Amino acid sequence: MGYRNVLVAVALSPESQQLVDKAVSIVRPYDGRVSLITLTTEPEMYSSYAAPMLGDLRSVLEEEVLLFMDQLAINADYPIENRAVIHGEFADSMGYFCQQHHIDLVICGNHSTRLMNKFSCSAARLINTSTVDVLIVPL
Repeated sequence: MGYRNVLVAVALSPESQQLVDKAVSIVRPYDGRVSLITLTTEPEMYSSYAAPMLGDLRSVLEEEVLLFMDQLAINADYPIENRAVIHGEFADSMGYFCQQHHIDLVICGNHSTRLMNKFSCSAARLINTSTVDVLIVPL
């Protein structure tokens, strides 16, 4: 059985391209679909300190992330079905997206050892609550 609908959790780092390339290599033989998703921080906590200077920080952050995901898609040389920016708790948002888009595999990476503790908590919760397979790729 091959995976036909893969969701890739990306971060604003060059290593995310490796995750997208892995997804493409998995779905290409089956003419499958690849979607990208990322989690952004809530800018409200920053805006209260510098609201007059920052304006609508959420839209600026989302635009930056979407441009990054556009570049990942261009470099993938394969059609990317969806690009989503989520806010809030990682595992819950991923689970909801997977249900809505009939995802059968989620690919995540451990973008650095410094963040490994933070990531492993998110990944553990995702694995424990996920109804689909999860592939964690060491970067």
